[in-house]
Amino acid sequence: MNKKIVRMSAVLVLVTSCAFTQETNGNRLNQLEEVVVSDTKFAQSKEKSGKVITKISQEELQKKSGQSLANVLNSAVGIEINGNQSANGKNLGYYIRGGKNQQVLILIDGIPVTDASGISFEYDLRLLSVDQVESIEIMKGASSTLYGSGAATAVINITLKKAGRKPIQANGYINIGSNNTATNAKYNGQDFNQGFSVNGTVEKVNYFASLNSSESDGMSQIASPEAVTYENDRFSRFNLMSKIGLKATKKLTLDFFGNYDVIKNDYDFTFDNTGFNDNDVNETQSKQFRFGFAPKFTFNKGELILNSSFTKIQRSYSEVNSFTADIESSLYEAQSVNLDAFTKYQWNKNFFTVVGVNYQFHDMLSQTPFSDVQKELTKLNMIDPYFTGVFTSNFGLNINAGVRLNMHSEYGNQVVYNVNPSFNLCKKIPLKILASLSTAYVTPSLYQLYSEFGNTTLTPEENTTIEAGFEINVLKNKLILNAIGFFREQKNSFGFYFDPTTFDAFYINIEGKNRAKGLETEVNYTLYNKIKVGANYTFTQVDEALNRLIPKHKVNVSLDVSITNRLFFNTNYQYVDGRNDAFFDGNTFATMITKLSSYQLVNALLKFELIKNRLSIFGNATNIFNEDFVENVGYSTQGRNYRLGVTINL
Repeated sequence: MNKKIVRMSAVLVLVTSCAFTQETNGNRLNQLEEVVVSDTKFAQSKEKSGKVITKISQEELQKKSGQSLANVLNSAVGIEINGNQSANGKNLGYYIRGGKNQQVLILIDGIPVTDASGISFEYDLRLLSVDQVESIEIMKGASSTLYGSGAATAVINITLKKAGRKPIQANGYINIGSNNTATNAKYNGQDFNQGFSVNGTVEKVNYFASLNSSESDGMSQIASPEAVTYENDRFSRFNLMSKIGLKATKKLTLDFFGNYDVIKNDYDFTFDNTGFNDNDVNETQSKQFRFGFAPKFTFNKGELILNSSFTKIQRSYSEVNSFTADIESSLYEAQSVNLDAFTKYQWNKNFFTVVGVNYQFHDMLSQTPFSDVQKELTKLNMIDPYFTGVFTSNFGLNINAGVRLNMHSEYGNQVVYNVNPSFNLCKKIPLKILASLSTAYVTPSLYQLYSEFGNTTLTPEENTTIEAGFEINVLKNKLILNAIGFFREQKNSFGFYFDPTTFDAFYINIEGKNRAKGLETEVNYTLYNKIKVGANYTFTQVDEALNRLIPKHKVNVSLDVSITNRLFFNTNYQYVDGRNDAFFDGNTFATMITKLSSYQLVNALLKFELIKNRLSIFGNATNIFNEDFVENVGYSTQGRNYRLGVTINL
């Protein structure tokens, strides 16, 4: 669809007369007891959860208006999203508890998402617009018992927006920002985001449809050497999402969803610690088509849910060969099917069980100048039955324990388990003490097995995590403090081998065990319901084999001030410690390790409601002090930038 049509449509929604009364729906602050779903797949009180689960609500997302999904996640305790401060088209790295992309599982509305053709089997968060998101839950630690292969260091459960209760409601937004590095200063509008949605409920049917798009320019992915100017790299994203639900009976609901997402961008790459390949022919495009069906049946003592989805992802690359000057093309394509049937049965007020079976199928096609891999030879499936029991006592003891049998078409059977006790002291002392022992199972990706660098002798990676900590909630939720210490051990880690004499290159299992340990702590304090101060600190120490792009120390501090009922101010500070990075030296054909300096960022946002609950405007500034830093060797990072935006609810 033409980008001008999308932008004009968003503007049309913005200027349309407010014909419909607005219901805050998902934006309304929930005054009820906070619930979480990630550690059982069913809603339960956060107080009874044996995990410290970070929940980013719609209210919190509104305080970060104009930021990307990667920016939002990067400020959560224990998470480092590498690439979020680079050019918009830069690929992202997820680093949690010493792990990488392949050990982090992304869920959308509780359903795992992945790119089965990717090197690390991960989902590309650039495909998703943050304006489609209602809330996010982050549960760290090994979680393969409930979620299967890949859930080794964290599960990030992203809930998308849903229909409101009125017959028709609408929302539109547009924001415009700069897109500068620390060494340039152009403020004529280089980054555009716009979109609109329509939703509602008519008798037994509810619906939600949204259209979002983004475009940016003005920044090169790779850093320009002194006195050299590289061409700007464009980025664009288009998102179309739809949901429809039917309340068939009092006990049965039927939900259908579909989305079509496209990102397109120029890209550069480096062979060493300076920019090497910068050409406007270098272009990549990713298309995702995803649909599914999620019926839910409620009975006297529980619920039965079937989550099903089909995903097709296609990635294409066109680039100039640096040695021959020829234009080369590559194509990657993958299909994934996910079926997860599970039920909760409440045996009594203190004990319930979750029983389920999960089926996954993945295949991959790869056509590059170096190989041609067909789907018939590159596919796998998994069938995993699992069981979890949850006991909550009247005297404060809670136990969450479970087991899962992974049955893999290539690797046979593997058992994973978790034991997660916690204890709440009496109400006069609102302290929860918790601990857990959990295991995880990570299988090689299809790319690692069957690509031109593939190795079919790879064995799965095994993870074990031990954690312990506490959470305290005093002054009627005005002061919340938690701290978690963790120790994680992995064996058969995946690595990459390159022989500079024979030029052989392939994936390998790294011998021995690799360990990571650390501390994650955060505190939130609310004063007079007008001022909120939040801070988190992450300490991560890893073995040498894991020590790349992982800061040993990371700090986030935020201040929210409701100046009036309609005027809101937020400022946040982030410190990222020095990290190790690696680059391939084109002269010696060796991988070189370099130390990146630490950096500090300060951002601010001011938001004002012109019409209560209907029309608001905001302005933000990021990297206010224009710090010039390196996030990845050879690549550009964002300097001081500004953004203005407007949102209307009808």
